[in-house]
Amino acid sequence: MKVINVVGARPNFMKMAPIIEAMDARPDHFRHVLVHTGQHYDERMSRAFFDDLGMPKPDIDLEIGSGSHAEQTGKIMIEFERVCKQEAPDLVVVVGDVNSTLACTVTAKKLGIRVAHVEAGLRSRDMSMPEEINRLCTDVLCDYLFTTDTLASENLRNEGIAEDRIHFVGNVMIDTLVKHRALAARRELLSRWGLRPGEYATLTLHRPSNVDDPEIFRGILEALAEVARDLPIVFPIHPRTRKMAQEFGFAGYFSEGTPVRNIWLTEPLGYLDFLHLNMHARMVLTDSGGLQEETTVLGVPCITLRRNTERPITCIQGTNLLVGDQPLAILNAVKRLLNEARKVRGIPEKWDGQAAERIVGILAAGT
Repeated sequence: MKVINVVGARPNFMKMAPIIEAMDARPDHFRHVLVHTGQHYDERMSRAFFDDLGMPKPDIDLEIGSGSHAEQTGKIMIEFERVCKQEAPDLVVVVGDVNSTLACTVTAKKLGIRVAHVEAGLRSRDMSMPEEINRLCTDVLCDYLFTTDTLASENLRNEGIAEDRIHFVGNVMIDTLVKHRALAARRELLSRWGLRPGEYATLTLHRPSNVDDPEIFRGILEALAEVARDLPIVFPIHPRTRKMAQEFGFAGYFSEGTPVRNIWLTEPLGYLDFLHLNMHARMVLTDSGGLQEETTVLGVPCITLRRNTERPITCIQGTNLLVGDQPLAILNAVKRLLNEARKVRGIPEKWDGQAAERIVGILAAGT
């Protein structure tokens, strides 16, 4: 089976790395080509992620770059169609919910090529999120739908998806975490920055709903500034978030240079350094999807600064608190976590580091 594996943004790398490794272990079944659409591209950061994860460099880089959702999706479709015609794959594998996921799925299906979606069935029920539109459209089209949990599988059944297309395999993000956890623990980031385990919080913030509206963004920052009086917050800031903070005049909420007891900005981190930072944090505050999952397995309390989540399993079984974007709710959640002992939480079924093996086994059986 000739396979094109598609990545488009850094979270995709973490999901694709174990799949590539599992395919490499079955050379009698798979020949694969790695295509990077270049949807999100930063030379330094991309190199760091590929090096940290031990991934091969992309065989093909479409170098699409930024643009509106329509521009980006259209450019990816045009360039990926050329790749599909040149490579003539039997299968395309897409992961996650970015524009590349949808664009490559539509393109492949119109050429009569089978598509597998890894991380299928996740639903936020929020149609204002571009990712939700990408998820819904991708899952309707795909031949193989690989789900991370039973709730995702049930979502697909409720949408009328045939049972033989749904495969509950577990979470490939956790495959990557399990493989690299010990290595990440040995990093020296905390000692280099003068931080102590359990005495700081990690923050990520990048979603348009949080950073594009100055009132919402300011409210979140005011709440976090209050938190930071007692608990330093380390913030590897997304370039777009930095841009919006500068436009809105919010630089006064941050410090740079050395960590102090406030919101301390750093540049984005590689996978191993970021995992090291999060595994030792007192808590993580985020609007990211993947961090809700990683903190669940790490046993680190997570406060999700969103009004909904496509990963409710992390609230039911994991360490995730969904609090929204209002300052009082954020402060109350932090206060609650600081005043209670850390609880032992469950880990969702099949989040055991073997999801990619299950995926590749199913694909191999279908050849």
